[in-house]
Amino acid sequence: MDDDTALIASSKAGDKRAFGKLVKKYEQMVYSFAFKICRDPEKAEEVLQETFINAYRGIKSFSGKSKFSTWLYRIVTNNCLMMHRKKSHEPVVSLDETELLKETGELQVAHWGETPHDAILNKELKEVLDKAIENLPLDYRIVFVMRDVEGLSTQEVGNALNLSVPAVKSRLHRARLFLRNELDPYFRK
Repeated sequence: MDDDTALIASSKAGDKRAFGKLVKKYEQMVYSFAFKICRDPEKAEEVLQETFINAYRGIKSFSGKSKFSTWLYRIVTNNCLMMHRKKSHEPVVSLDETELLKETGELQVAHWGETPHDAILNKELKEVLDKAIENLPLDYRIVFVMRDVEGLSTQEVGNALNLSVPAVKSRLHRARLFLRNELDPYFRK
C-alpha cells in the first residue's frame, strides 16, 4: 500500500489530517497546472482552492481506478472550464475552421543554442510562446499543457478528461499545428 492509498483510505474515513497531507503533497502540482491553463495567478489560486474543496467533498467517490493525481487533474480541468465559462466573453474558435489545417507541409522551426546572446532571445521566445499558448482555444490548451508540459501520457490525459486516446491525439495535433503557425513568424525574422 503506497502513501496515497493509505491517505485516501483515511480521508474517506473522515481523517482531516490525512486529507491535509494529500493537499500538501499535491498543492504545487494543482496550482502549477491551474496557472498554465488559466494564465492568471489569482484565477489559479481560486482554482486551487476550489479543487481541494471539490476533492474533499468527493473523496468518498474516488474509486482508485486511476491515479489520485489523474483524478485531481480532472477536477482542476473542470474548475478551469467552469471559471472560463463564467468569466470569459472571448469567442470560441474551432481549429477545424482555421486555415492552418489546410496546410499540407510541416513548418520548419529554427534551432537555437544556449549562448549568452541567445539567453536574451530565449526570454523573448518564452514570451512569444506563452502568448501563443494563451491564444490556444481552451480545450486544446488543456490537452497541450497536460501532455507536452506536464508530461502525462496520452492515456492519462484521456482518463482525466474523459476523452478517447484518438480524441486526445487529435486535439494535441491541432494544438501543435496552431502553435507552429503562431511561432512561425518569430522564427522567420
